[in-house]
Amino acid sequence: MLSSEDNDLLCRVVGDAPMGQLMRRHWTPVCLIEEVSDPDGAPVKARLFGEDLVVFRDTQGQVGVMDEYCPHRRASLVFGRNEEGGLRCLYHGWKMNTKGQVLEMVSEPPSSCFKDKVKHLAYPTKEWGGFVWAYMGPIETMPDFRPPVWAPNENVTVTIAKAIIPCNWAQILEGAIDSAHSSSLHSSDMVPARVDSAKATDKTWLRPSTDKAPRLQIDNTPYGFRYAALRRPITNSMANDYVRSTVFVAPSTALIPPNNLYNVANINVPVDDTTTAFYFIAWGHPATTPDTESWRSFLGQRVGVDLDENYVPLRNRENKFWQNRDAMKAGNFTGITGFPNQDIAMWVTMGPIANRAEERLGASDLAIVEFRRRMLEAVKAFQAGQPAIGTGDTCITPEVCAFQAIIPKTADWKTVDIKYVWDEHEPALEPSYNVDNR
Repeated sequence: MLSSEDNDLLCRVVGDAPMGQLMRRHWTPVCLIEEVSDPDGAPVKARLFGEDLVVFRDTQGQVGVMDEYCPHRRASLVFGRNEEGGLRCLYHGWKMNTKGQVLEMVSEPPSSCFKDKVKHLAYPTKEWGGFVWAYMGPIETMPDFRPPVWAPNENVTVTIAKAIIPCNWAQILEGAIDSAHSSSLHSSDMVPARVDSAKATDKTWLRPSTDKAPRLQIDNTPYGFRYAALRRPITNSMANDYVRSTVFVAPSTALIPPNNLYNVANINVPVDDTTTAFYFIAWGHPATTPDTESWRSFLGQRVGVDLDENYVPLRNRENKFWQNRDAMKAGNFTGITGFPNQDIAMWVTMGPIANRAEERLGASDLAIVEFRRRMLEAVKAFQAGQPAIGTGDTCITPEVCAFQAIIPKTADWKTVDIKYVWDEHEPALEPSYNVDNR
């Protein structure tokens, strides 16, 4: 459990909140590239850390991320005209480029030099891995953009599902790194089977274990931590363990154990204290990573079917997340279609910010406890003047990845030779992390 003071310190991100300021020292996803794919297309509203933004692609194809509100009279630029190299406010015709430079003030006299004295708030941007990224911290502390470990190079296919969830980022992140819940909550979608490693089909993910009570072990790292959930495999359980190793990359990314076809990651971007942009990512070899339509269909995260045009889920607490009790009677564990929707139901019903003082944690919650300890220590160190966790010398290195494997009980999971599914240096896809036990 956490005190209310520590819970606020962990969760709150708006304004001068220390956690939000720590997060602003990282390059952060603002929106999907597909949302602003067309030069001179419609501007898009975004919101991060309680700050309202407008995102647009100009005539030359450059992306801008700016304060939503015009510097003149604070009308919304989301309704502006995107034309001829800039975004023009409808109210008085002021026009800004992607860097926040005011290009025109048609409401001012031609001889006025006023436009040279006004600079609109615009953030540095980068396009990579399907996202538009921005750096929203102090410019003097801006690090070089580094490709995330889930999009290490341009040859990797990255497929993303997006949903705007009405709860705090931390309870979503805790769900992403919690291996124990998947054996219950997702038991109808992550099905035990006599396979030699985790496998993927177009309908389910197969697992070589029926064990619902994993033993957890932590390995702390400068960028966060990784941990192993050790389960009994279905076959040869006397000699082997089934290991699922998850990686927490501070401040808000989880690398989730893969299947035989592609890798999985999750990013949780705070919209504000009680809303989160949840991104669920499949990545890997172009031949085996699902395309966007297939991925979103598999997850139940399709715009116009499962989500509205703003990526807000149509399933919600009021309509009981479209839970089907007849399906439950027929054997489906939750009656909720799409395993992220099962997670979302749990996160949302915990409240906008979970009351962690009322929890009763057990042995299977070791990763949750470690996440809270790690991030509270990190934010307090940041308040004391230390660099933000996950920056500088504490950045994650490219070789780190989540993995799943059946290994001998005598082996140490921390030293297993692993790589992500489909290494760029290999001529063909490596279909499994399974370790040779011969």
